[in-house]
Amino acid sequence: MPENTDGEPGDETGGPPADPGQPSRPTGDPEAAAGRRAAPAQAAGRAAAPAQAAGRPAGGSGEGPPPGWDPKAWQAYQVRRQRAKSGAWSIVPLAWAEAARPAPAGPVPTAVLLAAAAAGLASGLFLGDGLGLGLLLAVVPAAVGAYLAARASRRRARPWSVAWVVGCTALLAVPALRDAAWPSTLALLAAVLLGALALHGSRTWPGVLLSPFGFVDSTVLGIRWAWNELRSRGSGVDRARWLPVVKAAAVALVLLVLFGTLFASADAAFADLLDGLTPEISLGDGPVRLVLFLLGAALALAAARAAAAPSRWDRIRIAPGKARSRVEWALPLIVLDLLFAGFNAVQLAVLFGGYDKVLQSTGLSYAEYARQGFWQLLWATLLTLAVIAIALRWAPRSGAGDRRFVRVVLGTLCALTLVVVASALRRMDLYVDAYGLTRLRVSVAAMELWLGLVIVLIMAAGVFGARWLPRAFAAGAAAAVLAFGLLSPDGMVAEKNAARFEQTGKLDLAYFQSLSADAVPALDRLPEPRRSCALRGINNDLSSRGEVPWYAMSLGEYRARRILRERPVTASYEACRTLGTFHSRIE
Repeated sequence: MPENTDGEPGDETGGPPADPGQPSRPTGDPEAAAGRRAAPAQAAGRAAAPAQAAGRPAGGSGEGPPPGWDPKAWQAYQVRRQRAKSGAWSIVPLAWAEAARPAPAGPVPTAVLLAAAAAGLASGLFLGDGLGLGLLLAVVPAAVGAYLAARASRRRARPWSVAWVVGCTALLAVPALRDAAWPSTLALLAAVLLGALALHGSRTWPGVLLSPFGFVDSTVLGIRWAWNELRSRGSGVDRARWLPVVKAAAVALVLLVLFGTLFASADAAFADLLDGLTPEISLGDGPVRLVLFLLGAALALAAARAAAAPSRWDRIRIAPGKARSRVEWALPLIVLDLLFAGFNAVQLAVLFGGYDKVLQSTGLSYAEYARQGFWQLLWATLLTLAVIAIALRWAPRSGAGDRRFVRVVLGTLCALTLVVVASALRRMDLYVDAYGLTRLRVSVAAMELWLGLVIVLIMAAGVFGARWLPRAFAAGAAAAVLAFGLLSPDGMVAEKNAARFEQTGKLDLAYFQSLSADAVPALDRLPEPRRSCALRGINNDLSSRGEVPWYAMSLGEYRARRILRERPVTASYEACRTLGTFHSRIE
């Protein structure tokens, strides 16, 4: 997605920054006028006139606007900033919201309106039966409309924006590959984050964290943007430009319906092909599909509006905390480092000395030892990241010596935390060996791995600089979610438990009843009647769905249906009950 700027307003790395907002007050603002009346002499007024001509707010600090800011908008921003400081109940927006406000967008290109209509139509046709490939079919027109809107606004594509678009597309493909809802939901949330970064071009922490919320504002602005454009075209001479397109589309639709119906009635094979490719629409689905059409068109317009004039989240500045002295800042952290070092020494002794000796002295089993510490270590990792963030805010920064001191103290803490991460993962491995793999266990293990990746990024930022850290954080989170979805968690759970059954003969058939169709290929390897009992719940779920159209079916569901069609479930209810299939289910 094109990106207007890749850094600060007026930075050489980006294009011209957007205006922070429309000037909502003329130069004759009451407060500004009062400030001018308060000037003691005409000489002061003559001295203030050049400052106002240069864009300095009257009664302000005398500084001109930053590069890329419109002088009038900068003056209005300063006035509102002073009002916001006057009290919490000021009707003026907060200063950070005013600074991030997007600029007015130009006219809406006709191609953008058509792309929004296509996105709404695809949403209504393909998303009413579920996700799958239908999600990509609905997103592609919206992405095309955003690109055309950005191009009309003369925004240039940046390498990071292209990377965000590629990652967003890959994440949106997860629902087309996996039947499980939970990795698909994570993939959709991560896709929203990358899509927002591609549209707004943010690279700071406020930009990365706040960009997804910009879709709310962009939706309202996008609908208003398109509505004003349609009204102007409907009442002016521009009708000659869009009316022929509407007429041609209507004629093409009539011809498709007419000849498609004739050909379908003439050939049964062609009729079957049309039935498989076109969605089935009934009157009962009308309200739902209408809502999906409106939602898809609105989101497409929001993306196009953000691409044409994005919010400037990077203009938000977070003031650093008050720098502390070395002793005041470092003493708690050094004590924490010593505590981590002592804990890690015990973990290394256990690793090289063997678990048997420790378990004999404590009286715990492998599973109890692993369960006792994993969750505590996970929370310790999360709290360590919070401690690092707080410590960086109040770190001493008077010179190069202070910066080296901060790197050493926090780098030591990060290195020791990585050992804690390794210990937590080892405990989870012991727990899985004792009780098998579940969705919860694979999820928290994946989260622990991602936290370890975040710590590595923080250590790299301490060496190479932290300018790239916010975008690297977003990219790492999206990559972790994408890998989590592509690896198929339900398939991993089934594969691990099937291998465990081959080694130990232990198998929790009741747990398999809640898995998705992604687990079918691994469970198909089990011997009968355990295979049929393990697949019984998934088979019933697929049967209850009935026939699913191609655009709403994931690859995992397609494979599961093919396997169950070739080798149906054959075990009886009584045989599965004796094997413990229903001990936690009510049927």
